[in-house]
Amino acid sequence: MTRTEDLGSTAAVGEPDDMQRLWVPHRMVYVADHHQPTRHDCPFCAAPQRSDEDALIVARGRTAYVLLNLFPYNNGHMLVCPYRHVAQYDEATPEEVAEIGSLTQTAMRVARDVMGCDGFNLGMNQGQIAGAGVAAHLHQHIVPRWASDANFFPIVAKTKALPQLLGDVRERIAAAWPVDPGPRVASL
Repeated sequence: MTRTEDLGSTAAVGEPDDMQRLWVPHRMVYVADHHQPTRHDCPFCAAPQRSDEDALIVARGRTAYVLLNLFPYNNGHMLVCPYRHVAQYDEATPEEVAEIGSLTQTAMRVARDVMGCDGFNLGMNQGQIAGAGVAAHLHQHIVPRWASDANFFPIVAKTKALPQLLGDVRERIAAAWPVDPGPRVASL
């Protein structure tokens, strides 16, 4: 008997799969809230106007910069943002795309050297429907990962244990950031 036959008449449309589902209804706050910041009230437009320490900025490039996420998924969670208020990756200029990529590579190298992480999650949530908290301003997530960081504490206790204060993490990463990480825009 196949899985479909085993389900009998109660089977839903489509073939069943082995995918586990994690229901997170609290994310509806992001999906349902239609307010997105304009460049006048955007946190990613305001950050570069502040001091690096206050804005948690670890590095500045020509067209983009790197800062720590104020609400990190993990210790050392960084964001790479263009200075320009642009929402979609396909709306970024070739120079912005190249520098976002270059800054992402440097951030990974620095995090690996400074924090000893074992891997990374990289990604961009494009649009509110994709889960972007600030969908109006493009940003790339760089989340350091360690072999030992998978546990149920965030689920059971609704708490993420972060071993360092954001200011201390910013200071360590900024101090280790190379003065000239190499070419920022590839020549054609």
